[in-house]
Amino acid sequence: MAKLIVVPTPVGNLEDITLRALRVLKEADLILAEDTRTTSILLKHYEIQNRLQSHHKFNEHQTIERLTERIKAGENIALVSDAGTPAISDPGFLLVRECIQKGIEVECLPGATAFIPALVISGLPDDKFCFEGFLPIKKGRQARLLKISSEERTNIIYESPYRLLKTLMQLSEVCGNNRKVSVSRELSKRFEETIRGALEEVISHFSKNEPKGEFVIILEGAKCEKKENYLL
Repeated sequence: MAKLIVVPTPVGNLEDITLRALRVLKEADLILAEDTRTTSILLKHYEIQNRLQSHHKFNEHQTIERLTERIKAGENIALVSDAGTPAISDPGFLLVRECIQKGIEVECLPGATAFIPALVISGLPDDKFCFEGFLPIKKGRQARLLKISSEERTNIIYESPYRLLKTLMQLSEVCGNNRKVSVSRELSKRFEETIRGALEEVISHFSKNEPKGEFVIILEGAKCEKKENYLL
């Protein structure tokens, strides 16, 4: 029986893709892409010629019924996002859920996701962590920030360059200036950078240096603030 195959793609460096992922992208009857222009760059790099169809947050509600019917009719469909693993703060969840509900096999290949390297190189405890993804922009944002402030596990937050400083300052308000944080940008790319320190120190850095690129914020857990083994 045909199936949906979730295929992680590189978060930056095009070499960060598995041989298995390349084979699946070559053999699939159709590739669903968050942005076909972005995915075309990857496919062209590896000389893969295959059919692409847009699948993003603005059309996924309207397309999942038709896509599941195509899989049931015998087509193997690969799902990719612009970078990393689909459905992790990216489109994909709705299609995966619909396939499962209809008894369609779903396979997810192991591969790239931005928060794992950011967590590992943060120097903060990584045995237990809480993935927050992108915070709400307006409704529910303050409540989420307050919840994060009391979370004992290491927190992982995705943020754009346009809201990075605002988010760091709001975290400082609810967590205190001394809460440790690690902020990574452009992971696996040429200008990869990680800034570590207390929230007030990292806020000062990005107040002087304009945030550029996509960011992963790794925030120390509430009960870890007094530990002295943080790597600076």
